[in-house]
Amino acid sequence: MARRQLTLDNNVAAELAGSEDSVLRALRGKLEADLHLRGNVLTLEGEPDDVAAAAVVVDEMVELIEQGHDVAPGTIEAVTGALDADESPAEILDDVVWRHRNTKVAPKTLNQKRYVDSIRRHTITFGIGPAGTGKTFLAVAMAAAALTERKVQRIILTRPAVEAGERLGFLPGDIQAKVDPYLRPLFDALFDMLDPDRVNGYFERNVIEVAPLAFMRGRTLNDSFVILDEAQNTSPEQMKMFLTRLGFNSRMVVTGDVTQIDLPTDQRSGLIAVSDILSDVQDISFVRFGGEDVVRHKLVQRIVAAYDAHGARDARAEHGPTPRT
Repeated sequence: MARRQLTLDNNVAAELAGSEDSVLRALRGKLEADLHLRGNVLTLEGEPDDVAAAAVVVDEMVELIEQGHDVAPGTIEAVTGALDADESPAEILDDVVWRHRNTKVAPKTLNQKRYVDSIRRHTITFGIGPAGTGKTFLAVAMAAAALTERKVQRIILTRPAVEAGERLGFLPGDIQAKVDPYLRPLFDALFDMLDPDRVNGYFERNVIEVAPLAFMRGRTLNDSFVILDEAQNTSPEQMKMFLTRLGFNSRMVVTGDVTQIDLPTDQRSGLIAVSDILSDVQDISFVRFGGEDVVRHKLVQRIVAAYDAHGARDARAEHGPTPRT
Protein backbone atom coordinates (compact mmCIF):
# COMPACT_ATOMS: atom_id res chain seq x y z
CA MET A 1 0.00 0.00 0.00
CA ALA A 2 1.20 3.50 -0.82
CA ARG A 3 0.18 6.78 0.75
CA ARG A 4 0.66 10.33 -0.45
CA GLN A 5 -0.41 13.63 1.10
CA LEU A 6 -0.81 16.97 -0.66
CA THR A 7 -1.16 20.24 1.23
CA LEU A 8 -3.35 22.65 -0.70
CA ASP A 9 -4.18 26.32 -0.46
CA ASN A 10 -7.46 26.70 1.46
CA ASN A 11 -9.27 28.23 -1.50
CA VAL A 12 -7.99 25.50 -3.82
CA ALA A 13 -9.13 22.83 -1.36
CA ALA A 14 -12.60 24.38 -1.21
CA GLU A 15 -12.86 24.47 -5.03
CA LEU A 16 -11.57 20.90 -5.30
CA ALA A 17 -14.25 19.71 -2.90
CA GLY A 18 -16.97 21.49 -4.88
CA SER A 19 -20.48 22.38 -3.82
CA GLU A 20 -21.59 19.86 -1.20
CA ASP A 21 -18.43 17.83 -2.00
CA SER A 22 -19.74 17.11 -5.53
CA VAL A 23 -16.31 17.31 -7.20
CA LEU A 24 -14.71 15.25 -4.46
CA ARG A 25 -17.34 12.52 -4.85
CA ALA A 26 -16.80 12.50 -8.60
CA LEU A 27 -13.04 12.17 -8.08
CA ARG A 28 -13.56 9.21 -5.77
CA GLY A 29 -15.73 7.56 -8.39
CA LYS A 30 -13.11 8.05 -11.10
CA LEU A 31 -9.88 7.23 -9.29
CA GLU A 32 -8.69 3.78 -8.26
CA ALA A 33 -6.94 5.13 -5.15
CA ASP A 34 -8.79 6.09 -1.97
CA LEU A 35 -9.08 9.85 -1.56
CA HIS A 36 -9.70 11.88 1.61
CA LEU A 37 -9.74 15.63 2.13
CA ARG A 38 -9.43 16.95 5.68
CA GLY A 39 -9.14 20.69 5.86
CA ASN A 40 -6.57 21.55 3.21
CA VAL A 41 -4.74 18.19 3.31
CA LEU A 42 -5.57 15.71 0.56
CA THR A 43 -4.57 12.08 1.18
CA LEU A 44 -4.30 9.38 -1.49
CA GLU A 45 -4.01 5.71 -0.49
CA GLY A 46 -3.87 2.50 -2.48
CA GLU A 47 -1.63 0.49 -4.74
CA PRO A 48 1.49 2.45 -5.80
CA ASP A 49 0.45 2.69 -9.46
CA ASP A 50 -3.08 3.77 -8.52
CA VAL A 51 -1.79 6.46 -6.16
CA ALA A 52 0.62 7.75 -8.79
CA ALA A 53 -2.12 7.92 -11.44
CA ALA A 54 -4.50 9.62 -9.01
CA ALA A 55 -1.84 12.17 -8.07
CA VAL A 56 -1.45 13.16 -11.74
CA VAL A 57 -5.20 13.80 -12.06
CA VAL A 58 -5.33 15.75 -8.78
CA ASP A 59 -2.31 17.83 -9.80
CA GLU A 60 -4.02 18.74 -13.08
CA MET A 61 -7.22 19.67 -11.24
CA VAL A 62 -5.28 21.84 -8.80
CA GLU A 63 -3.44 23.55 -11.66
CA LEU A 64 -6.73 24.32 -13.42
CA ILE A 65 -8.14 25.84 -10.23
CA GLU A 66 -5.01 27.94 -9.73
CA GLN A 67 -5.35 29.18 -13.32
CA GLY A 68 -8.87 30.40 -12.54
CA HIS A 69 -10.94 27.62 -14.08
CA ASP A 70 -14.29 26.74 -12.57
CA VAL A 71 -14.20 23.01 -11.91
CA ALA A 72 -17.21 20.75 -11.74
CA PRO A 73 -17.77 16.99 -11.66
CA GLY A 74 -17.70 16.96 -15.47
CA THR A 75 -14.26 18.59 -15.48
CA ILE A 76 -12.79 15.33 -14.21
CA GLU A 77 -13.88 13.56 -17.40
CA ALA A 78 -12.12 16.23 -19.46
CA VAL A 79 -8.95 15.94 -17.39
CA THR A 80 -8.76 12.14 -17.43
CA GLY A 81 -9.71 11.94 -21.12
CA ALA A 82 -7.03 14.45 -22.07
CA LEU A 83 -4.40 12.70 -19.98
CA ASP A 84 -5.28 9.33 -21.54
CA ALA A 85 -4.74 10.90 -24.96
CA ASP A 86 -1.50 12.63 -23.89
CA GLU A 87 -3.15 16.03 -24.32
CA SER A 88 -3.10 19.06 -22.04
CA PRO A 89 -6.37 19.44 -20.08
CA ALA A 90 -5.79 23.19 -19.78
CA GLU A 91 -5.45 23.50 -23.56
CA ILE A 92 -8.90 21.95 -23.99
CA LEU A 93 -10.67 23.90 -21.27
CA ASP A 94 -8.95 27.20 -22.14
CA ASP A 95 -10.48 27.19 -25.63
CA VAL A 96 -13.47 29.42 -24.87
CA VAL A 97 -15.51 29.58 -28.08
CA TRP A 98 -18.20 31.91 -26.73
CA ARG A 99 -18.56 34.14 -23.70
CA HIS A 100 -21.65 36.19 -22.80
CA ARG A 101 -22.24 37.56 -19.32
CA ASN A 102 -22.22 34.49 -17.05
CA THR A 103 -22.19 32.04 -19.96
CA LYS A 104 -18.83 30.59 -21.00
CA VAL A 105 -18.78 27.86 -23.61
CA ALA A 106 -15.65 25.74 -23.98
CA PRO A 107 -14.96 22.10 -24.91
CA LYS A 108 -15.23 19.66 -22.03
CA THR A 109 -13.80 16.58 -23.76
CA LEU A 110 -11.04 15.85 -26.25
CA ASN A 111 -13.53 15.11 -29.03
CA GLN A 112 -15.36 18.36 -28.36
CA LYS A 113 -12.04 20.18 -28.74
CA ARG A 114 -11.45 18.37 -32.04
CA TYR A 115 -14.98 19.32 -33.11
CA VAL A 116 -14.58 23.07 -32.53
CA ASP A 117 -11.13 23.00 -34.16
CA SER A 118 -12.64 21.24 -37.15
CA ILE A 119 -15.39 23.86 -37.48
CA ARG A 120 -12.71 26.55 -37.50
CA ARG A 121 -10.56 24.82 -40.11
CA HIS A 122 -13.06 23.21 -42.47
CA THR A 123 -15.91 24.55 -44.55
CA ILE A 124 -18.16 21.60 -43.72
CA THR A 125 -18.01 19.65 -40.46
CA PHE A 126 -20.12 16.64 -39.51
CA GLY A 127 -20.62 15.99 -35.80
CA ILE A 128 -21.97 12.47 -35.31
CA GLY A 129 -22.72 10.92 -31.94
CA PRO A 130 -25.22 10.26 -29.16
CA ALA A 131 -27.38 12.72 -27.27
CA GLY A 132 -25.67 14.97 -24.77
CA THR A 133 -22.29 15.21 -26.47
CA GLY A 134 -22.63 18.94 -27.16
CA LYS A 135 -22.84 18.70 -30.96
CA THR A 136 -25.65 21.21 -31.40
CA PHE A 137 -24.78 23.46 -28.45
CA LEU A 138 -21.17 23.93 -29.55
CA ALA A 139 -22.23 24.50 -33.17
CA VAL A 140 -24.63 27.26 -32.11
CA ALA A 141 -21.91 28.79 -29.90
CA MET A 142 -19.51 28.84 -32.87
CA ALA A 143 -22.24 30.39 -35.02
CA ALA A 144 -22.95 33.11 -32.44
CA ALA A 145 -19.22 33.89 -32.23
CA ALA A 146 -18.88 34.04 -36.03
CA LEU A 147 -21.85 36.42 -36.28
CA THR A 148 -20.63 38.67 -33.47
CA GLU A 149 -17.13 38.81 -34.97
CA ARG A 150 -18.69 39.66 -38.38
CA LYS A 151 -17.18 36.61 -40.04
CA VAL A 152 -20.66 35.85 -41.42
CA GLN A 153 -23.73 37.99 -41.99
CA ARG A 154 -26.36 35.55 -40.81
CA ILE A 155 -27.07 32.26 -39.09
CA ILE A 156 -29.35 29.71 -40.72
CA LEU A 157 -30.76 26.86 -38.64
CA THR A 158 -32.55 23.96 -40.28
CA ARG A 159 -33.77 20.49 -39.50
CA PRO A 160 -35.88 17.85 -41.27
CA ALA A 161 -39.48 17.93 -40.02
CA VAL A 162 -39.97 14.21 -40.36
CA GLU A 163 -42.75 13.97 -37.77
CA ALA A 164 -45.06 16.01 -40.04
CA GLY A 165 -43.82 14.43 -43.24
CA GLU A 166 -42.59 17.91 -44.27
CA ARG A 167 -46.29 18.92 -44.65
CA LEU A 168 -46.25 21.80 -42.20
CA GLY A 169 -49.90 22.64 -42.87
CA PHE A 170 -50.83 20.09 -40.23
CA LEU A 171 -49.70 22.62 -37.62
CA PRO A 172 -51.56 25.88 -36.84
CA GLY A 173 -50.05 29.35 -37.08
CA ASP A 174 -47.53 31.10 -39.30
CA ILE A 175 -44.29 29.53 -40.51
CA GLN A 176 -42.50 30.43 -37.26
CA ALA A 177 -45.15 28.66 -35.20
CA LYS A 178 -45.06 25.67 -37.52
CA VAL A 179 -41.31 25.07 -37.34
CA ASP A 180 -40.95 25.93 -33.64
CA PRO A 181 -41.56 22.36 -32.35
CA TYR A 182 -38.91 20.96 -34.68
CA LEU A 183 -36.26 23.59 -34.05
CA ARG A 184 -36.83 24.09 -30.33
CA PRO A 185 -33.40 22.63 -29.33
CA LEU A 186 -31.71 25.19 -31.57
CA PHE A 187 -33.84 28.00 -30.14
CA ASP A 188 -32.94 26.94 -26.62
CA ALA A 189 -29.23 27.00 -27.42
CA LEU A 190 -29.52 30.44 -29.03
CA PHE A 191 -31.30 31.91 -26.02
CA ASP A 192 -28.55 30.45 -23.82
CA MET A 193 -25.97 32.34 -25.89
CA LEU A 194 -27.64 35.71 -26.41
CA ASP A 195 -30.11 38.05 -24.71
CA PRO A 196 -33.71 37.27 -25.75
CA ASP A 197 -34.27 40.82 -27.07
CA ARG A 198 -31.17 40.53 -29.25
CA VAL A 199 -32.23 37.13 -30.60
CA ASN A 200 -35.73 38.44 -31.38
CA GLY A 201 -34.21 41.44 -33.18
CA TYR A 202 -32.04 39.11 -35.25
CA PHE A 203 -35.14 37.09 -36.18
CA GLU A 204 -37.02 40.23 -37.24
CA ARG A 205 -34.15 41.34 -39.50
CA ASN A 206 -33.55 37.80 -40.85
CA VAL A 207 -30.04 37.84 -39.43
CA ILE A 208 -31.03 34.55 -37.81
CA GLU A 209 -33.28 32.39 -39.94
CA VAL A 210 -34.94 29.11 -39.06
CA ALA A 211 -36.56 26.91 -41.64
CA PRO A 212 -37.39 23.25 -42.25
CA LEU A 213 -35.02 21.46 -44.57
CA ALA A 214 -37.63 21.36 -47.36
CA PHE A 215 -37.36 25.17 -47.62
CA MET A 216 -33.64 25.02 -48.51
CA ARG A 217 -34.22 23.76 -52.06
CA GLY A 218 -33.18 26.17 -54.81
CA ARG A 219 -31.23 28.52 -52.54
CA THR A 220 -27.56 29.52 -52.43
CA LEU A 221 -26.40 30.39 -48.92
CA ASN A 222 -23.63 32.99 -49.02
CA ASP A 223 -21.94 34.66 -46.01
CA SER A 224 -23.77 32.30 -43.67
CA PHE A 225 -23.16 29.93 -40.80
CA VAL A 226 -25.55 27.07 -41.53
CA ILE A 227 -26.45 24.33 -39.04
CA LEU A 228 -28.38 21.21 -40.03
CA ASP A 229 -29.55 19.45 -36.88
CA GLU A 230 -31.00 15.92 -36.55
CA ALA A 231 -29.41 15.05 -39.89
CA GLN A 232 -29.93 11.34 -39.32
CA ASN A 233 -33.53 11.96 -40.43
CA THR A 234 -32.56 13.22 -43.87
CA SER A 235 -32.74 11.06 -46.96
CA PRO A 236 -29.60 10.80 -49.13
CA GLU A 237 -31.32 13.09 -51.66
CA GLN A 238 -32.10 15.69 -49.00
CA MET A 239 -28.54 15.58 -47.72
CA LYS A 240 -27.15 16.17 -51.22
CA MET A 241 -29.65 19.00 -51.75
CA PHE A 242 -28.62 20.66 -48.48
CA LEU A 243 -24.85 20.39 -48.98
CA THR A 244 -25.10 21.84 -52.49
CA ARG A 245 -26.73 25.00 -51.06
CA LEU A 246 -23.25 26.04 -49.86
CA GLY A 247 -22.27 29.52 -51.01
CA PHE A 248 -19.20 31.71 -50.77
CA ASN A 249 -17.80 32.64 -47.34
CA SER A 250 -20.11 30.18 -45.64
CA ARG A 251 -19.63 27.40 -43.17
CA MET A 252 -21.83 24.37 -42.59
CA VAL A 253 -22.14 22.14 -39.54
CA VAL A 254 -24.20 18.96 -39.78
CA THR A 255 -25.12 17.14 -36.57
CA GLY A 256 -26.92 13.90 -35.91
CA ASP A 257 -27.13 10.59 -34.08
CA VAL A 258 -27.31 7.53 -36.32
CA THR A 259 -28.79 5.48 -33.45
CA GLN A 260 -31.94 7.66 -33.38
CA ILE A 261 -33.24 7.47 -36.95
CA ASP A 262 -36.97 8.16 -37.32
CA LEU A 263 -37.18 7.41 -41.04
CA PRO A 264 -39.20 4.48 -42.41
CA THR A 265 -37.28 1.24 -42.00
CA ASP A 266 -36.85 0.83 -45.77
CA GLN A 267 -35.24 4.27 -46.20
CA ARG A 268 -31.51 4.83 -45.71
CA SER A 269 -30.36 7.78 -43.64
CA GLY A 270 -28.56 10.52 -45.54
CA LEU A 271 -26.17 10.90 -42.62
CA ILE A 272 -25.04 7.28 -42.98
CA ALA A 273 -24.74 7.54 -46.75
CA VAL A 274 -22.76 10.78 -46.69
CA SER A 275 -20.06 9.21 -44.51
CA ASP A 276 -19.35 6.73 -47.30
CA ILE A 277 -19.55 9.31 -50.10
CA LEU A 278 -17.62 12.30 -48.73
CA SER A 279 -15.15 10.81 -46.25
CA ASP A 280 -12.17 11.56 -48.53
CA VAL A 281 -13.27 14.95 -49.88
CA GLN A 282 -10.96 17.84 -48.98
CA ASP A 283 -12.25 20.55 -46.61
CA ILE A 284 -14.94 18.24 -45.23
CA SER A 285 -14.39 16.77 -41.77
CA PHE A 286 -16.16 14.07 -39.77
CA VAL A 287 -15.93 14.12 -35.96
CA ARG A 288 -17.45 11.16 -34.15
CA PHE A 289 -18.47 11.30 -30.51
CA GLY A 290 -18.93 8.43 -28.07
CA GLY A 291 -20.49 7.83 -24.70
CA GLU A 292 -17.38 9.26 -23.03
CA ASP A 293 -18.26 12.65 -24.54
CA VAL A 294 -21.71 12.89 -22.96
CA VAL A 295 -21.66 16.00 -20.79
CA ARG A 296 -25.22 15.94 -19.52
CA HIS A 297 -26.29 14.22 -16.32
CA LYS A 298 -24.06 11.24 -15.49
CA LEU A 299 -27.08 8.99 -15.91
CA VAL A 300 -27.24 9.93 -19.61
CA GLN A 301 -23.81 8.34 -20.09
CA ARG A 302 -25.07 5.16 -18.47
CA ILE A 303 -28.21 5.16 -20.62
CA VAL A 304 -26.15 5.57 -23.81
CA ALA A 305 -23.79 2.79 -22.72
CA ALA A 306 -26.69 0.47 -21.85
CA TYR A 307 -28.37 1.01 -25.22
CA ASP A 308 -25.06 0.44 -27.04
CA ALA A 309 -24.52 -2.80 -25.13
CA HIS A 310 -28.10 -3.92 -25.82
CA GLY A 311 -27.72 -3.16 -29.53
CA ALA A 312 -24.51 -5.17 -29.65
CA ARG A 313 -26.23 -8.15 -27.98
CA ASP A 314 -29.13 -7.95 -30.44
CA ALA A 315 -26.70 -7.88 -33.36
CA ARG A 316 -24.90 -10.96 -32.09
CA ALA A 317 -28.19 -12.76 -31.55
CA GLU A 318 -29.40 -11.87 -35.06
CA HIS A 319 -26.23 -13.16 -36.74
CA GLY A 320 -25.87 -16.15 -34.45
CA PRO A 321 -22.71 -17.46 -32.81
CA THR A 322 -19.44 -17.03 -34.65
CA PRO A 323 -18.63 -20.38 -36.35
CA ARG A 324 -15.51 -22.14 -35.25
CA THR A 325 -12.79 -22.70 -37.79
